[in-house]
Amino acid sequence: MKRRLPMKTAYINGKVYTGDLDLQQAFIVENGKFGLVGANEDVLAQSPDAVVDLEGGFVCPGFNDSHMHVLNYGRALTIAPLHEHTSSLEDMIDCLRSTRPGPGGWILGRGWNQDMFSDVHRMPDRHDLDRVSTEHPVCATRACGHVLSVNTRALERLGITADTPVPGGGKLVVEDGRPNGIFYDDTMDMVSNAMPAPDVEDVKNMIRAACRAMNKNGITSCHTDDYGVFKNLPWQVVNQAYRELEAAGELTVRITQQANFTRLEDLAEFIAAGNVTGAGSDFFRIGPLKMLGDGALGAHTAYLSRPYADKPDTCGLGVFTAEEFDALIGYAHAHGMQVAIHAIGDACLDLVLNSVEKALAEHPRADHRHGIVHCQITRPDQLERIAKNHMHVYAQSIFLDYDLHIVEKRVGPELAASSYNWKTLMDMGATVSNGSDCPVELPVPLSGIQCAVTRRDLSGAGPYLPHEAFSVKEAFDSFTIAGAYASFEENVKGRIAPGMLADFVVLAQSPFDVDPSTIKDIPITRLSRAG
Repeated sequence: MKRRLPMKTAYINGKVYTGDLDLQQAFIVENGKFGLVGANEDVLAQSPDAVVDLEGGFVCPGFNDSHMHVLNYGRALTIAPLHEHTSSLEDMIDCLRSTRPGPGGWILGRGWNQDMFSDVHRMPDRHDLDRVSTEHPVCATRACGHVLSVNTRALERLGITADTPVPGGGKLVVEDGRPNGIFYDDTMDMVSNAMPAPDVEDVKNMIRAACRAMNKNGITSCHTDDYGVFKNLPWQVVNQAYRELEAAGELTVRITQQANFTRLEDLAEFIAAGNVTGAGSDFFRIGPLKMLGDGALGAHTAYLSRPYADKPDTCGLGVFTAEEFDALIGYAHAHGMQVAIHAIGDACLDLVLNSVEKALAEHPRADHRHGIVHCQITRPDQLERIAKNHMHVYAQSIFLDYDLHIVEKRVGPELAASSYNWKTLMDMGATVSNGSDCPVELPVPLSGIQCAVTRRDLSGAGPYLPHEAFSVKEAFDSFTIAGAYASFEENVKGRIAPGMLADFVVLAQSPFDVDPSTIKDIPITRLSRAG
């Protein structure tokens, strides 16, 4: 972070994006907010205390990642980086072997993807991880966060056998009379609940690490889902960690907490304690109720309305029943809380839309901003319902980097043709914000912007549904003002305009002037939070 400049500072000689393609030259920052924005001479006429020469740099609002997992990312930065070692199963195993055991003796890693393996084309099981260690429990989480694998020692420590009851919304595979070590979605809690819970200092260290990495990529705000990361960690401890960092001036990313709850009684207790959408400060505020409605496409656990084209024995996993969606969404809505529901598969999206429509019918509210997180596998009728109900869409354009290679194989050509249709939704009137779902993908907004504009992967393969491409302006807005809109802060941040929070990023080149396939390579030369 740059040190705080004097009270009234003029920034001149820039290419300043204000949300309009008529770029400005300069702006004032005073007391943490933008003042006059305009030509150099007009800004300098404001008698600033200091002047900063932007040297022709492109200036835009600080990036806002509208869906990620800060604690999960902070934790991932301290364990085996399997996303860097997923070219083969052997590469993954070698990486885990070189990892020192952490708390409780566990060897942990995250980031593998069986579709990337060159030597085998399957998920790692307990036998594979037994090659890492037979002495220590080993746990390796898939990149999507919806599947994990453990070794035999972990199963023994956990006491999990073929007869262990499996929670709804999850799956445990048994082979030769024993679990094979692969846990899907809700069954993952059987593993995570047995791991040592972090204390508040551990949580603060995770937040610090994640924020440092985000700042390097130009992120000044994010929406994060942290309450479900450690099932044995109360939400009160998470809030305490954020608020202590804020009080100490160490919270360098503005946080909107997407509050993840699975039980109505827990949500009711949370709301009764005053935690409703918008409660908090500019640095840590409560956002929507977050629910994880289904799994992930890459793991074949996104809940589809038809069998997977490449795995016809499954339609994926639905985590909640229709009645459970109705109860939680209805309660949140009735108590003035926004909702943001993870829905990747179209069958899951049907359930969510039904529940939102019921809630709106029972308690009409015009500006609810209820949202769909991911909104990937969709049908045309669902796109119309999203727009009709004025719902927000939390997209991840960076998912195209991997998913364009598998989507048609997974869901077939008919569904693939109406999926990842975020531009269509935008044209229908929906507000679409963008993010990374980090640590599923890295929090690099410029990479997400490039994928949104090109509809290609970062190596240039594709395009996939090129008519769904965003303009450069639409892509930048999806990572700035649209994220602010999602948290009811579009009049507070997300634009360079008088009175708005002075969070901004300076790029070495204008993204409007470069080949779209090189947007990810533009250097970030400055990040400023509140000036």
